[in-house]
Amino acid sequence: MRLRRMGRKKAPIYKIVAADSRARRDGRFIETVGQYDPNFHPAKIDLDEDRTMYWLSTGAQPTVTVRNILSNKGLMLKHHLVKKGTEESKVAAEFSKWESLQESKLQRIHDRKLRRKEKKKKAAEKPAETQAAPSAESEPAAEQPAA
Repeated sequence: MRLRRMGRKKAPIYKIVAADSRARRDGRFIETVGQYDPNFHPAKIDLDEDRTMYWLSTGAQPTVTVRNILSNKGLMLKHHLVKKGTEESKVAAEFSKWESLQESKLQRIHDRKLRRKEKKKKAAEKPAETQAAPSAESEPAAEQPAA
């Protein structure tokens, strides 16, 4: 499984495809299982989970980038649990637990970004206030002759 580049120049869109490793990057492929658009923040990812799980179970080896995409969607976790022989109810429970952890992780990241923005604002406001006061204080110190 790998990415197949499409789209315009400097605005790529990738299809996630199952392809023979001997085929060219944008050449012959067996099946399209999804689409990845990095031009948005966060990137848009559309996957056919059933077909992706099928290809993973038949032994398709994803490239590093595709593996990261699948991991971010939780499909590599599902594949690992199914491969281990876990029951479907336990797989669903583990996946829902993983999703809740991911949501909390994203919330913490978002909160951290907001705190950094507020800190930068305060830092930008603080020098504007302190520049007027130290300039008056630094002038007399510069006039003192060295003994």
